[in-house]
Amino acid sequence: MPGIASQIVEVVVFRFAHDRPEYLLLRRAREENVYPGMWQIITGRVREGETAVQAARRELREETQISPLRFWVLPHTGTFYDPGTDLIHLSPFFAAQTPEEADPALSAEHAAFRWLPLEEALPMLVWPGQREGLRVVHECILGGEEASQLSLLAPE
Repeated sequence: MPGIASQIVEVVVFRFAHDRPEYLLLRRAREENVYPGMWQIITGRVREGETAVQAARRELREETQISPLRFWVLPHTGTFYDPGTDLIHLSPFFAAQTPEEADPALSAEHAAFRWLPLEEALPMLVWPGQREGLRVVHECILGGEEASQLSLLAPE
């Protein structure tokens, strides 16, 4: 019987450019063992002793060197099955708003980045859960739903 694990966090990063939201996508370096060359949102592992919130904030810093203006926990969880470990993974999603002028300083894990409007970002993402995470940010956080105020986290 497969086990259940929650060891991964995902962060949707957005900014407003000319009053329009843009989403940050990162392209994995070709040298990476896992999914080389794939476009993705920030994804990373939770370290021993870390909370998911701490891991999400750390991954944002490590992969982009960006300090967010605001940070949310999303009402969305990614799920996927890994046949190699026989685990079903549940990954909490977060959202981070950055300043308009913010551009990431990429870690060695990524080779390129793009800021894109929702309609251009969605088809570049391979995983349905990441596409849904962008939609949740667009509709819930940017759409002004009550959940956006309830899920806003205090600054670090």
